Amino acid sequence: MIKIEINKDKITIKGHADYKESGKDIVCASVSSIVITSINGILRIDSESIDYNENDGIYIEIKKHSEVIDKLITNMIELLSDLEEQYPKYVNIRRCWLC
Repeated sequence: MIKIEINKDKITIKGHADYKESGKDIVCASVSSIVITSINGILRIDSESIDYNENDGIYIEIKKHSEVIDKLITNMIELLSDLEEQYPKYVNIRRCWLC
């Protein structure tokens, strides 16, 4: 299962969906596509707005907020939430705004 934890200024994505074998897992591919496209878009707008790494999952730290950056992050979360709704056995999102 892909586990996504969303805090006020941090987003962590870990695990594998195991929907299908490697190379055919549309759930993993969808999560990766949504997240990497969002990261790239944010960095093109403001390269100092986030830090991220891809060690043992994907970790995003939001360093600067703006209307556009917040909209891109909200869009990413909404797309991931849509996946969670469609594939609840394979994607789990935990929202913890006060953590």
